[in-house]
Amino acid sequence: MAIIGNEEFVYTVPGDPRARPLVDELSFEYESRYGELFRQIGESAEREMARYPDELFTPARGGSFVLLLRDGVAVAGGAFKHHPDPHTAEVKRVWADKRLRRQGLATRILAELEAQALRQGYRRFYLTTGFRQPEAEALYLREGYTALFSPDANREALRALPFEKHLASAAPVARIAASQPAELSLR
Repeated sequence: MAIIGNEEFVYTVPGDPRARPLVDELSFEYESRYGELFRQIGESAEREMARYPDELFTPARGGSFVLLLRDGVAVAGGAFKHHPDPHTAEVKRVWADKRLRRQGLATRILAELEAQALRQGYRRFYLTTGFRQPEAEALYLREGYTALFSPDANREALRALPFEKHLASAAPVARIAASQPAELSLR
């Protein structure tokens, strides 16, 4: 895979202005795929996107949010938050700019999130994806995630498709302290 331009991972929060185009695009995608379902239950894609406050994705709260910047522009991003199980983090909002799909960006974000989760002391990732997101389902299966539902299950009846992955063993790492800088750039 060729890297185009100058790329770097930047740890920040979903409200970072650099993340706005990705967040807006993801919100539009949720609306286009699930809008009528949201309306049936009095919800919206906008409310779904706002359900998790930024602080859940900070190391102080056991989470993390990363952007992949290319020449200073966010091309992909993703996050995890603390899960009730102390050894588990829950992956949220892995997304790549729709104009740049098929470049392995989501795979790179997942790998970076997994590495960060290990640095923060987690040993397992849990996530759910929507039943109308076959690309996400394929990504997680390709990257070694285990589906926690039957392959023959009616996805529409399930609505949310759960997955897990046990992260590679590493020496125990203490959870990153709240004193970690708000932004960390890794090249």
